[in-house]
Amino acid sequence: MSLLQRRLAATLLGMKKRHATRSDFDSPWKEALEHFLPSFLQFFFPHIHADIDWSKGYESLDKELHQIVHGAESRKALADKLFKVWLRSGEETWLLIHIEIQGESEADFPVRMFRYNVRAFERYNRTVVSLAVLTDDDASWQPESFA
Repeated sequence: MSLLQRRLAATLLGMKKRHATRSDFDSPWKEALEHFLPSFLQFFFPHIHADIDWSKGYESLDKELHQIVHGAESRKALADKLFKVWLRSGEETWLLIHIEIQGESEADFPVRMFRYNVRAFERYNRTVVSLAVLTDDDASWQPESFA
């Protein structure tokens, strides 16, 4: 495990041990994703990490995400992150990755992820990958998709 992966794992483990408000919980996730996106994807989503050309870097799209979720019915968009990355295929196209950290079971979660995905596609006309990391303690809650 690389130094970045160890730091990310330590940060994530430390956050799980804290008893904090939702906004206190979201800020460390956002910061960790800003600094450790390649390690985060390599650890949680290795197949996606392998498809990205990391030599071209990545860009956080906070302003664009705000425009996508602004006015959304759900108030739970605090830990969403949107990044622009480039694929290894060398194409001029770019990929938006919407990462959602979900810490509690929520019946509308798959629908909300779908809405953000559609809004990102409509606004930018780009392929959108929506990823979720479930951090709740309910092993029986495993949302998979919404179509």
